[in-house]
Amino acid sequence: MRAIRIREPGGPEVLELVERDDPVAAAGEVRVRVRCAGINRADLLQRMGRYPAPADAPPDIPGLEFAGEIETVGTGVAGWSAGDRVMGILGGGGYGERVTVPAGQLLPVPPTLSWTEAGAIPEVFLTAADALVERGRLRSGECVLVHTAGGGVGTAALQLARAAGAGSIIATASADKLRRLREAGLPHDLAVDRRAGSFADAIAQHTARAGADVILDTVGAPYWEANMASLATLGRLVIVGVMGGMKVEADLRQLMGKRATVVGTVLRARSKAEKATLTEMFATRFLPGFTAPEGDPSHLRPVIDRVFPLAEAAEAHRHVESNRSFGKVLLDLATDF
Repeated sequence: MRAIRIREPGGPEVLELVERDDPVAAAGEVRVRVRCAGINRADLLQRMGRYPAPADAPPDIPGLEFAGEIETVGTGVAGWSAGDRVMGILGGGGYGERVTVPAGQLLPVPPTLSWTEAGAIPEVFLTAADALVERGRLRSGECVLVHTAGGGVGTAALQLARAAGAGSIIATASADKLRRLREAGLPHDLAVDRRAGSFADAIAQHTARAGADVILDTVGAPYWEANMASLATLGRLVIVGVMGGMKVEADLRQLMGKRATVVGTVLRARSKAEKATLTEMFATRFLPGFTAPEGDPSHLRPVIDRVFPLAEAAEAHRHVESNRSFGKVLLDLATDF
């Protein structure tokens, strides 16, 4: 099979197209012919040598999500057959034409979706669903604040917040990405330009100083103080990324006074059992939204920025690093270029 490997830690130029042996499905796994793979920030960190692959994933082939067809089914797998269209999350290896996947991490691809659309779903929608529903315990009618709302996780989180019954949705992003949110019709009740000063003042005004019940943060340290100021009493701050920094100085009295909860979470490092549980929850609660009609609050759709050929993975990484992308950037493995 063709695959993209990380030759050595470094910039996008260390990504190279190679030939590798096809993987073999073990017990409880299936082998999938990958048609589309998503690019995530974690892939960039792995390429730079800052986020090594887990022990059960290829050490030098990045890629945390895929969409494709099942080719072979390992022993002990029930409910899946060769030819089924599937998508799912991985510990790594998605930048290859074939992957092996534990059956519990598979989702059926809704029949109305293309390979490109399916490839844009698993990592960001499962991450956002876990952050909002499982970690953030979002309840109907609550206020949600989504940072970096123009990214893959952000565009998914806005839609999932609506589907979960949020009473108010606040989005922060650059002015350009907020414009694109409006043009795309993605749900939000307040848009806050992240470059226009502290978002805490805008949120205090919007919520009559009550604050946000759930905050989904991908930035980390630079937003800590404003996040604390913006949390409602009994609010939950869920940290899913630290793009801006990892270390903070915290005033614990704020947490005590608000009886607030701060939760850190990652998806890649979880056990197969945990990933299977999350996949099952998403399949039951949210997967039907991809076939729900537009206008229905449960309606979901992947937001796609650009699709690159597999051989242009380095250029795809450069595009993501530029921060110009809106939604998902993908690799096409279905077409020979």
